[in-house]
Amino acid sequence: MDSKHLTEKITDLIFSKKGYNVVQLKLSEHTSFTDYFVICSADSTTQVKAISDEIDKKLRDEGIRYWHKEGYTTLSWVLLDYVDVVVHVFLKSAREYYNLERLWGDVPITKVEDLELKKAND
Repeated sequence: MDSKHLTEKITDLIFSKKGYNVVQLKLSEHTSFTDYFVICSADSTTQVKAISDEIDKKLRDEGIRYWHKEGYTTLSWVLLDYVDVVVHVFLKSAREYYNLERLWGDVPITKVEDLELKKAND
């Protein structure tokens, strides 16, 4: 699976566990260590864990395993590194504090809406 498709798959998995404020940062033209960051917010450590576990389980079912995982013991910021795509699942307060989007302000950032949620609210 190429990095763009993996980014989209991860985004869908985040939405399946009600993650929100999802952005995709395209880093491929600015760094050599990854192609994309996918960043999302959650309202509780339980939700951070649920989102992280869902991504890990569903990708593992497809034979895709993360290379590295961090933050799973405290669950305020979980990082799942799939080499070409790095996922950041934040508690809302931790995301506001670290503000990764600001640090990478010179890269293309795509805010992604949950289309299922949007349909339900229309």
